Amino acid sequence: MMDPVRELKIRAELLHTRVASSDAGALGRLRALPELRRADDAALAAAAPGIRRKHCLAVVARECGFSSWERALLALEGEPGAPELGTLLYGRDAGTLHLWFATHGEARAHVDALPEAPRGYLLVYRRHFFVADRAFVASLGLDPDDPDWQAIGWDWARPADPAARGRLYAKRLAALRGAS
Repeated sequence: MMDPVRELKIRAELLHTRVASSDAGALGRLRALPELRRADDAALAAAAPGIRRKHCLAVVARECGFSSWERALLALEGEPGAPELGTLLYGRDAGTLHLWFATHGEARAHVDALPEAPRGYLLVYRRHFFVADRAFVASLGLDPDDPDWQAIGWDWARPADPAARGRLYAKRLAALRGAS
């Protein structure tokens, strides 16, 4: 299992190489950058020579739902006060309903009131909180019985063990890599 920060650095390196070779798909990904959001194909090709690794790091961070590389680092390295935790924990399973909460306290109180353990998985989407079940966790390519869930207290936002959350981030990135 690869460290999640290393994983994203490698993705940025690969993107940078592909941008330098004028790969159309890679150039299109540059639209994740605010300054290139509305750029047409010709403008992207013209911008390619000025693209640096830091731009590619920003692209891969944005693809994971973070507003910047710096904020992605805080979350992926397990910083307890990380201001955002990305969108990696929300898959494309539109048929699943979750209980959504505006604050961590509301979500935590709901989880604590549920009768069985694990009572639910307290997950995040950007700055919002939702409670998911085992089937949803499995749909993300994560093992609902992974001991790291217990290590974080089934709480992604405020993990008891931030290193365990880092390992789960790495497993999620690996699942995404395998799905693409």
